[in-house]
Amino acid sequence: MASSPAPKRARPTGSSPNPSPPYLLHYWPTIPGRGEPIRLCFEATSTPYTDVTNSDPDSGMETLMSLTSSSSSSSSLPHFAPPILQHGDLHISQLPNILLYLGPKLGLVPDGDENAVYHINQLALTVLDGLSNEAHDTHHPIAVGDYYEDQKDAAKRRAADYISNRLPKFLGHFEKVLQSSASKGGEYLYGGQLTYADLVLFQGLDGVNFAFPKAVQKLRDEGEYQGVWALYERVKELESVKEYLGSERRLPYGNGVWRHYEELDDDA
Repeated sequence: MASSPAPKRARPTGSSPNPSPPYLLHYWPTIPGRGEPIRLCFEATSTPYTDVTNSDPDSGMETLMSLTSSSSSSSSLPHFAPPILQHGDLHISQLPNILLYLGPKLGLVPDGDENAVYHINQLALTVLDGLSNEAHDTHHPIAVGDYYEDQKDAAKRRAADYISNRLPKFLGHFEKVLQSSASKGGEYLYGGQLTYADLVLFQGLDGVNFAFPKAVQKLRDEGEYQGVWALYERVKELESVKEYLGSERRLPYGNGVWRHYEELDDDA
């Protein structure tokens, strides 16, 4: 039977001479975006963290801009863009890099398998390719710096191909992963337990469902990827995740990675 990691909670103050430093997430405020898989890792494991720009928008944005400023005088490694994770003296950016760091620390990588983290990272990278990066490119297929309205015709073509070809290809891949021996039971992607790859897949599916609700419902009705959607519902019903999704900490979709434009959805 697949299992989920035991919730990790903060130690009472003073219970350890060397308490773990707090986790601070620096990301754009008000949208889920590429910060959301990180939030889900913390929330699913009941790990305390601070979502800096959403906790204190003014000073949080000031800090975020200083961390990514090209004119920063800091001697530390510059960051190209958020998300940025701060953990003690460590500051790291790039979503896959942050997930690779957090996974073992939060119990989102199986113990006793020295290769597990690389397999899980492989799965997470594939999700990000297909359900985040390619999904984003459906509404900005030509130039990220241009408005959607300036590339609507190209976006329509890109979205149609994504819905017809790319999205089913990625869903089919993860269906095969769940049917493989590496899954150990078909409830989660790897090792018979919840990993950060499952949380990334959950968020990718949720985002794509927001962007293309008609197309996704059509795919679900066809019944070809039942294992993938069962995993989505399983993660959604985890007690800690369910509480998070119903809270104000879960930010609404907007003008981020996943955007809904009626004309790009498929109602055929």
